[in-house]
Amino acid sequence: MIIKGRVWKFGDDIDTDQIYPGKYLPLTDKQEMARHAMEGTNRGDEFISSVKNGDIIVAGSNFGCGSSREHAPVAIKGIGVSVVIAESFARIFHRNCVNTGLPILVLPETERVRDGDIIEVDVVKGTIKNETTTEELQAVTLSKLELQIMRAGGLLAYLKSAH
Repeated sequence: MIIKGRVWKFGDDIDTDQIYPGKYLPLTDKQEMARHAMEGTNRGDEFISSVKNGDIIVAGSNFGCGSSREHAPVAIKGIGVSVVIAESFARIFHRNCVNTGLPILVLPETERVRDGDIIEVDVVKGTIKNETTTEELQAVTLSKLELQIMRAGGLLAYLKSAH
């Protein structure tokens, strides 16, 4: 699974309320949910108005901390983000990304990727080629099962295909 896109850079401790504000929890339409992805961050308006299908979020540590709401990865995926790369993820957010089919990778040195860089990510191998700087980085790869679930499009699709 090779993904290429423009980087949107975010800092540490971006919680699920910043990713998908709680006031929108009653929404059930995924397209409407997507219109609020990252709205609670300091770049929310810019992100929502300018993000393109295939763009990539790169963040610091503890991305997705806070509540266990599945809405956060659903909104990120729905707005067109193809992969989220962070120094670390909150455990439940990590699981929710896998379960919803949103690819994620842990990269300890996210400071080597800048906002606006164009990167190519091999989710299976964990390699990240920064086309802007020509630097190559190695992320922590996901487990075989996590990759299978993501390739299927999420946990429900994976379970349906297993029977």
